[in-house]
Amino acid sequence: MSVVDPIADMLARIRNAHGAFHSNVVMPGSKMKSAIAEILKAEGYIADCASADGSLSMTLKYAGGKPAISGLKKVSTPGRRVYVGVEDIPNVQNGLGICILSTSRGLLVGGQAVAEKVGGELLCEIW
Repeated sequence: MSVVDPIADMLARIRNAHGAFHSNVVMPGSKMKSAIAEILKAEGYIADCASADGSLSMTLKYAGGKPAISGLKKVSTPGRRVYVGVEDIPNVQNGLGICILSTSRGLLVGGQAVAEKVGGELLCEIW
């Protein structure tokens, strides 16, 4: 089966696993998904991630019985790409969340993109 939007599928799997209080989630891997997982790990939204044999495994993080990720939103879709300049990068949940952009310098968090003064495709928002 072919997935039309693999990033949306990844976010849906994370959302569903958090809703069922699973400790980890496994999905088909790719370079883009691995890069997003590394960003989530660096920002403290997941505990760990690992890629092996074409699959990506993420260990989810909970604090006080609640998921570390309270919301996920896919912004750019295959039918409607959303590009933002450096001055238009959104401040997610008044600074309590992050946005992930695909830029000419790779995948960056919104704050990093502002610091490096690059815009790009707004992939998703996480809070």
